[in-house]
Amino acid sequence: AVHAATLRLEKRGPDDTGTFTHHRTALGHRRLSIIDISKAGAQPFTDETGRYTLVLNGEFFNYREHRENLLSKGIKFRSGSDTEVLLQLWMLEKEACLSKINGFFAFAVYDRDTGSLCLVRDRYGVKPLLYSIDDEKIVFGSELKAVLEYGVSRELDHTSLQLYLHLNYIPAPDSIFKSVKKLEPGCMLFIQNGICKKQVYYQLHSEAAEPPPSYEAAKRTVLKLLEEAVQRRLVSDVPLGSFLSGGVDSSLVTALAATHTPRLKTFSIGFPDEPFFDETRYAELVSQKYKTDHTVFAVKNEDLFEHMHAALGYLDEPFADSSALLVFILCKKTRREVTVALSGDGADELFTGYNKHAAEYRLRHQGLTEMAAKAGAPLWDLLPKSRNTAVGNKIRQLQKFSAGMRLSPADRYWRWAGFTDKNAAAELLLKPAAHEAYEKRKHRLTQSLDAGFNGLLQTDFNLVLQNDMLVKTDLMSMANGLELRSPFLDFKLVDYVFSLPEEYKIDKHTRKKILKDACAHVLPPEILARRKQGFEVPLLKWFKSDLKSLIFDDLLSEEYIRAQGIFNYKAVGKLKEQLLSPNPGDSVARIWALIVFQFWWKQYASFKPALTTSV
Repeated sequence: AVHAATLRLEKRGPDDTGTFTHHRTALGHRRLSIIDISKAGAQPFTDETGRYTLVLNGEFFNYREHRENLLSKGIKFRSGSDTEVLLQLWMLEKEACLSKINGFFAFAVYDRDTGSLCLVRDRYGVKPLLYSIDDEKIVFGSELKAVLEYGVSRELDHTSLQLYLHLNYIPAPDSIFKSVKKLEPGCMLFIQNGICKKQVYYQLHSEAAEPPPSYEAAKRTVLKLLEEAVQRRLVSDVPLGSFLSGGVDSSLVTALAATHTPRLKTFSIGFPDEPFFDETRYAELVSQKYKTDHTVFAVKNEDLFEHMHAALGYLDEPFADSSALLVFILCKKTRREVTVALSGDGADELFTGYNKHAAEYRLRHQGLTEMAAKAGAPLWDLLPKSRNTAVGNKIRQLQKFSAGMRLSPADRYWRWAGFTDKNAAAELLLKPAAHEAYEKRKHRLTQSLDAGFNGLLQTDFNLVLQNDMLVKTDLMSMANGLELRSPFLDFKLVDYVFSLPEEYKIDKHTRKKILKDACAHVLPPEILARRKQGFEVPLLKWFKSDLKSLIFDDLLSEEYIRAQGIFNYKAVGKLKEQLLSPNPGDSVARIWALIVFQFWWKQYASFKPALTTSV
């Protein structure tokens, strides 16, 4: 089954494949060749003594300095790969070497002498690592579809499903199946003689330094650490470029990368059908200033719809962030030019980039405006709300803000992080999660909120970034054989920014305060002055046209829902009614979550694994 499981990861690694077997152990690898693209860097990689074998998904950016140090100690190399450097470090220091690795990764090391295996996932979960353990076997992989080839149980986890219906994704360590778990970021799993032991090697801390550095000194350090992070991520033996949306984050990464890369290739998406969301003129300002080789991909609404099936078809777990469609298209088009691209992911969670950050700050520093918003709650409840019009969206935000003012910090965060309250999600299920099990997971995911505003950012880092944003970029980029690198997730930068006090990051008028001030001389003033611009995939238009039949006659029809036996059709029917009403609210996102689940269900309910007998 290792061959079948490895084949399932072909898009993730289109350049090469390899397997290793020893007694009861089998390792498989698909390679996306980035560093030392010769056969010498192929995996699984076994050391010259034959004792240790490594499979690695990811990059080790500072491998060259460690390679030089190892050479000075007399260690010889047979390749120029970062994989071999990592293996040699592991052989010398075991898990102590992890503090030296700057990069993103999921890897496994097998020790032939002891018959032991160690699984390791990077600090922030940039790269996935799923595993399943039963009485007969331990299976792991970069995607659920590979693990399923070993015939693991596919019993639904109804607590995970309820979380999904609230958040539109399933947070680690859980998956949609009870039998499969996700190794948490910053963790290792040791396996020997059938015994598994999990260990944490890295934790993010939200305590601000006492006393903090001066604001001016902190600005200089932030920019210095970010520039160093960008430089590290330019190492590549294949063509490299940068995403350039026109926002602060990708513009800053591009500006810093362009100073070290002549005619850096940059890529943007333009939206001719949606001029309000089109950011190409801002991206072109940065491109012109730094003389990049810039390409704009014009994406029309029909392009989004045409790529929907391909994007959803790659998902092996329900995941309903609709912006994944945009990422899929951008990655697909970018891959025609380069194999590696830099991105601005992580900056919003690190520096307070979201509307909910501004809302939480205003709630904690209330004035007349906030009091008026609270007083207007009965009106906001009555007025029509929609993400698809400026007025409707503002009313939606006011209603959500005023409702949040009446909740505890944990309940408020949970409401703002999701698309509905927990009761509405439970009502959609015939078998809702047990109250205690649901609350236990919710508490685990929000326990950092007690640590002030930095605790809010830490919660976003651990929940939203790791389980939504990074899952989206990993899956959609790997579906197209493109590697994404985010300098904002360099652990030296992350640790430093979390040591800074909240007033350095946000005030009543400015989000990402220190980041914007630090790069004021780097970016065109128009970039810094503009408001954060998102893009809503036109789901409501699709639901009333192209997807209407799919919703009402197929995937969400009463006949199909009742035969499937998972969802409560009465609640689904109410949601469909709201969708077509003048006040759709968040029903659009919730219907999308149901559609994505049904797409997934049709694929995996009939999935036939390679291995159907015990091993």
